[in-house]
Amino acid sequence: MLFMIGKKIKEERKKRKMTQAQLASINGMSRTTISLIENGVVVDVGVRKLIRIMETLDLELVVRKAGASPTLEEIREGFFDEA
Repeated sequence: MLFMIGKKIKEERKKRKMTQAQLASINGMSRTTISLIENGVVVDVGVRKLIRIMETLDLELVVRKAGASPTLEEIREGFFDEA
């Protein structure tokens, strides 16, 4: 799941032509932290950190029942595309 979140953060950051360093600076984090999140390999990331990053990129975190089928909107937006 963190890999998919990181992938979406990376995609949106690149759409905005923003560097990892810029995103990190805006959110008071290190560029390394942003890189680890984007690559889904961060060992420990707090929800507040993720929410701050996502709000900066006008993204939102949605919670739904595990195993539920994706919504039509999620499919259209490519959220469930393979990595």
